[in-house]
Amino acid sequence: MKKIAILGSTGSIGTQALDVVSQHPDRFQVSAIAANQSAERLYEQVRQFKPAIAALRTEPRDMPEDVKKGTEWFFGEDILTKIPEITDAEDVLVSVVGIVGLSAVMASLNCRKNVLLANKEPLVAGGELVIAAAKANGCNLYPVDSEHSAIFQCLEAAGPNKPVRLLLTASGGPFRTFDKPQIDCATKEQALKHPNWHMGRKITIDSATMINKALEVIEARWLFDMPAQKIDVLVHPQSVIHSMVEFQDGAVLAQLGTPDMRIPILYAMAYPERLTTGSKGVDFFSISALTFEKPDMVRFPGLRLGYDALGVGGTMPAVLNGANEVAVAAFLEDRIKFGGISRLVEEVMNEVPAQFSPGLDDVLEADRVSRAHAKTLLASGRF
Repeated sequence: MKKIAILGSTGSIGTQALDVVSQHPDRFQVSAIAANQSAERLYEQVRQFKPAIAALRTEPRDMPEDVKKGTEWFFGEDILTKIPEITDAEDVLVSVVGIVGLSAVMASLNCRKNVLLANKEPLVAGGELVIAAAKANGCNLYPVDSEHSAIFQCLEAAGPNKPVRLLLTASGGPFRTFDKPQIDCATKEQALKHPNWHMGRKITIDSATMINKALEVIEARWLFDMPAQKIDVLVHPQSVIHSMVEFQDGAVLAQLGTPDMRIPILYAMAYPERLTTGSKGVDFFSISALTFEKPDMVRFPGLRLGYDALGVGGTMPAVLNGANEVAVAAFLEDRIKFGGISRLVEEVMNEVPAQFSPGLDDVLEADRVSRAHAKTLLASGRF
């Protein structure tokens, strides 16, 4: 019986993680769950899984009496760093959205917990710090993103053979066939209609801009100790091949599966075992073709920005990430055009200098400065 804490239990990844827990009650026990503000959904999760600990960022005025029985509650801004300190879980699934995940990951590693990582920002903004903390504390990082899980699985299958190239696949998002003027003026409703995956609003917009793939390139650089020039992105509209690894003899290993996030979630939870998810296997007879395209960095400049940030190094990936969070929020609030997201991020990157050999405070300050500068630029009305 493995004990698991889930930070962000009411979000897309968190709810799917609890779904696979419910399928394997003899293998997993939910020790702690935490959410930002979805109190009613969290109450339902407490009733079903009966964790020892539950947490909300904001304390509600009234709580149902039944959810208090057998569960200790915590509230406040620090719940994401507090839960790893007090839970008896050996693994912590970090599935929150945003830079707050960095402090949660660092707290978990420093408490000698293995981290199941579904939050991009920790490795994007503080990759060097996270990898160092994992090594220093003898902890494992298990990727939950489908692409990084795929690479992880391919590397596990490869044994001692060293990879020479990582191939991250991308669906291309809802605007894969749009021209640049169409993309620039795309609506929120169009951007939120991902063709293959069911995800939260923020990451769905990131997929539409392909900035999500830029963030994944940065993540892969740290997770697999691979330089950016050996990480390629392939647009693969069918989303059947989740990513691939090439070796020095020219052979390529690929991980395939249906577009179901429960597969990488459960692989991280049960590693090295494979348990049933309820997901359908790949029906190869129904697939007419598996196609690949070179990503267009003119129509999707957000992807280029990831390579640019890695080229600069230091806190520049944190600057990219902070500016993007502000830009996406502004788009979802109908304050900028879709094409303005990447333009705003690039301008912030051009104007906010990177700090090198950063500590955690430096990374968080770079995030703060980039957000503030992005908001200042937004106020100009140019985006």
